[in-house]
Amino acid sequence: MARPYSQKFLMELFSKEDDAIGARLARACVRANLGTAHVAKAFDVSRATIHSWFRGSKILRKRHELIDVFISLVEKDMEAGDLPVTNAKQSKHYIETMLGRRL
Repeated sequence: MARPYSQKFLMELFSKEDDAIGARLARACVRANLGTAHVAKAFDVSRATIHSWFRGSKILRKRHELIDVFISLVEKDMEAGDLPVTNAKQSKHYIETMLGRRL
């Protein structure tokens, strides 16, 4: 990936049981090795917003359903062996395929 997740972030993310939607999204993205830049484009927000969500910032209620669907699709594709991706190009392609459009 162009910008890997930091060890500090990964330790914080997986060291506690956090069922908040942002933490669930973060765990799904980390396990699937999806880059925040591509995930941000999927949700039409900035990369900084994705990082904020990952770290517990408030997420508007209207986005929760879309995030839940995203997490479900990623988890399904993890089980099917389609994820994790190994590089940024694959991350982008995965998100484009999921959305049915180019980023």
